[in-house]
Amino acid sequence: MKLPTRPAGRATWPRRVVRGALLCGIAWAAISAAPVSLTPASATLVARIAAVHHLSDPQVARLTAILAASPQIGTGNPLITRHPMTPDECRAREAAAGMGADPVAERICGHPYMRPLYDPATQTPEQSPACIDEFEFPDIPCDYPVVWTRASEAAGICEAMGKRLCDAHEWEGACEGVLEPPDYRFDLAAGVSDLTGVERMRAVHNASTPHLWSYGPAYRERVCATGSTKSAGCNGGSWAECGSNTYPAGSFPDCRSPLGVYDLNGNAAEHMNLPLSEREMASRGSTGLGVTEMKGSWFIFDTYRAHEDWCRWRAPYWHGTRVEDPDSHRNYHLGFRCCVER
Repeated sequence: MKLPTRPAGRATWPRRVVRGALLCGIAWAAISAAPVSLTPASATLVARIAAVHHLSDPQVARLTAILAASPQIGTGNPLITRHPMTPDECRAREAAAGMGADPVAERICGHPYMRPLYDPATQTPEQSPACIDEFEFPDIPCDYPVVWTRASEAAGICEAMGKRLCDAHEWEGACEGVLEPPDYRFDLAAGVSDLTGVERMRAVHNASTPHLWSYGPAYRERVCATGSTKSAGCNGGSWAECGSNTYPAGSFPDCRSPLGVYDLNGNAAEHMNLPLSEREMASRGSTGLGVTEMKGSWFIFDTYRAHEDWCRWRAPYWHGTRVEDPDSHRNYHLGFRCCVER
């Protein structure tokens, strides 16, 4: 597949080393031997991601295979989705706020549109152990977030990008502005069901963490992408009735964490990995992941706060499965972002 030429005026991003891991149980031989077919919307999405992130041909093939197997992955059902802001309106806002690519962060992280994860009190950005996407996937400013993605698919897409799904504590650190040491009480999950382990661990965690948002110490309306509406007749999650009425990524410049990460509150909620044992920590190199964790909030929160959304809040085991379960949850307001080791 020939990659599109980068639009004039954009910086040229260096090609990255392709990871050798296989995705979602699909052998590379099968990908290369069997042609795959994308919907026009999926083909446009793949081409856009490949151009901005400078993917190699094998990376494009892996991403294509995932989207071909799940054509709902995208920016929402186009027949019912009504975005409240256009990408051009977003670009005007970002230009007025002086937003733009950060060459220092790119040098540190090795990827465009990523931010170092670290503790500013004790570390410099160069000492960060990992980086996180600056925007929700596809991690492109002023593009709409990708939703209708299962956790297993999100993990596979991150791998195709040369990254991985973030652990819960990494997302929380990006939001609050301090990457703290992992605080998972694995002892509380030993020998019990995943449901029981999650509930035990979250009770201890939530009782001991401060209530802070990516933009400050209290919830504020109209700071983040939380002023949209649900589709009339949305019944809780159907493709036919529930539009993904999201905003373009980064369209609210003040919805930015102290570490420079956007839209951690609002727009789309996000899949993350919640390890129930040390061997399930993606941040420590594990390839076997834990259970699904939903982070953040979504686009209607100014009118309907469906749940808590402070930075370090951990959710109940809603629609809970193993991250790698091929039937893991997906819906119209649930996206993801990726992390990478340094």
